[in-house]
Amino acid sequence: MAGSTGIIDITLSNCINSDLRRVYILTQYKALSLNRHIREGWTSVVAQELGEFIEILPPMQRVSANLVHGHGATRSTRTSYSIGSEQPKHVLILSGDHIYKMHYGKMLRQHLDSGADVTLATLPIEPQEVARFGIVEVARNGEVVGFLEKPKKTELRSPFNPTWWTLRWAFTCSTPTYCCRR
Repeated sequence: MAGSTGIIDITLSNCINSDLRRVYILTQYKALSLNRHIREGWTSVVAQELGEFIEILPPMQRVSANLVHGHGATRSTRTSYSIGSEQPKHVLILSGDHIYKMHYGKMLRQHLDSGADVTLATLPIEPQEVARFGIVEVARNGEVVGFLEKPKKTELRSPFNPTWWTLRWAFTCSTPTYCCRR
């Protein structure tokens, strides 16, 4: 990994390998090194002449009534406008600070086939890991019916996949990977 900025390379590689080539990156404040890393290492990977891009969306900062706006509704509005200008049918929301290999096309196919408004990726975990993750209860039809954020212990179980239904893999955690219908 190339320090704190290199970990995003994994998410971006997953995007490129999934043939997703219109990517917005929402950064936090003081992201100069990340911006430079993306500009120097990733902009040549996409074909801008074909409408492909990897673009940074820095936080907007506006001061009014002694408040700094750059989170919540303000950030959502700016992000919504940028994404809306592309008019996608679906939006994939990913985290840039997780290490995993995933083909997002498979998730998008599952999302489309299910007709869901929102699809989230989950993983089976062992009971001693529940305090480190958001725990999801998934019904047999695939619908999320319960969620607890990093509980000390939980009774939530996910019988959706019977092969997970053992003492070792009885829990399902949420990953920061979401597919949404726009």
